[in-house]
This record gives sequence, C-alpha cells and structure tokens, in this order.
Amino acid sequence: MTGTRVRATARIRAVPDGRGGTALPVLESDGPLALRRTRGSGAGARVMLVGAMSGPLGGDRFTVAADVGDGARLDVGSAAATLALPGQTRGEARYDVRLTVAGGGELCWLPEQLVSVRGSDLYVTTRADLAAGARLVLREEQVLGRAHEEPGRLTSRLAVRIAGRCVLDQELACGPGAPGGWDGPAVLAGHRAVGQLVVVRPEFAGRPAAARVLGEGAAVVPLAGPAALVTAVAPDALRLRRLLDEALALLSPAPPTER
Repeated sequence: MTGTRVRATARIRAVPDGRGGTALPVLESDGPLALRRTRGSGAGARVMLVGAMSGPLGGDRFTVAADVGDGARLDVGSAAATLALPGQTRGEARYDVRLTVAGGGELCWLPEQLVSVRGSDLYVTTRADLAAGARLVLREEQVLGRAHEEPGRLTSRLAVRIAGRCVLDQELACGPGAPGGWDGPAVLAGHRAVGQLVVVRPEFAGRPAAARVLGEGAAVVPLAGPAALVTAVAPDALRLRRLLDEALALLSPAPPTER
C-alpha cells in the first residue's frame, strides 16, 4: 500500500495432480484480493475470488494471474460483483487480469459483473495467452452505474493470443471523458450493460462457429483461430447474463447421447 493507494496481486497455478484431478500448487493473494478453493467438479479445480475490501478505488492497482498447465482444468468465479468506486486519491485505478493456458489445459473464467459507480475511473485489461490445443471460456460483464445512477469512466481492453497469434484485441471506453459516441446507436445505443464471451475450442479449427445474431443485442462472430467471440448489450445485468448464457450453451459441445 502506498499512501491511500492499494497494490494487490492474486496468483493461481493449476497442474495435474497425477491422480486424474487438478492440484493448485500456487494460490496466493493479498490486500483486498482473496482466493478460496471450493468444491470442483470432475477433474477440475474451482477457485472463488473474494473481495476482502471495497474497490478498486481511485489510484489502486489490482492484478490477478492464472496459469493452467497441460492436462489441468481450472474454473474461476467471484463471490460478488466488483464495484469500481471513487477514492480519496485522484487518478485512474487499474485492474489487470493475465491468463495463461498450456496445450491440453482448460480454463473457465466466469467472474460476476463489474459495476462502474459514478465518479470512478477504472482501466481494466484482460490478456489471455493460449498454447495450441488449449481451451478457454472467458466472460466479461460491465454495468454502467448502479440503479438510477450515471456511470463512472470505464475503459476495458480484451486481448487473446493463440499459439502466439493475436486473434482479438479490442477496447471500449464509456462514461464521462470517453470518446464521443460511446452511448450512441453504433455502440451501446443507450444500454447500461455490455458483455463479451470468448470461447476457444480446438474443434473450431475444423468447424468454425457460425456467425449469427442472438435475440436483441447479441451476436456470435468466429475469430481467426479456433475461437468465437460473443458481444452483447442489454438494458440491465440480468438480461445481459441471459444473453451470454444462451450463447455459451450454443457454443458448448453437445453432451454425448446415451445408447
């Protein structure tokens, strides 16, 4: 901690445990970031990110890193929504997420929503670096303001690399001071919730996901690699989650049929 500015880091490392499951040799966190292992399913490990303090506040810098080894499976969620809040210290807060998945590894990154509170200023970066043969499900959801509240300044950048090749690098800035037009018909069109879903599956190399529109405000787009991107806007967080859940079900492999 420097003055009233907080620096916090959380790290997760997932590897096969040699018995058909997943071990977590690294599960470290400090300050307002707390990691808790919970009951997983099958061969996977599950970790919940718990906010031990409010934030990020103005000037804070949080970093979360997850590294999944070959043959390991990791599911990461959060216990509640993250609130970007104004702080006593002026300046932009930063929240960096760094994800690495080896070939044969699988990561499901499904945190709860990020809410941009009036007066806040937050820059979020999410970078996923995958080896060939890796699998990823990554969901991001941003809500602009609490109920009947104007949003703060929120900039969100999402980048995905597969086998060293950049397949996605996009940035969206919203709220006071953002480039003009962010709330216009070509971007959010007045909606208060926006989300992205990235699905990486080796099977997409032979059969890419089909481009399509999902209801109102959501679309599936195949990426230049074994991956697909879903973008969605909605009037509220509940509607946004329903759109992204529908898209995830569409892009997930069909369960095996019983004979």
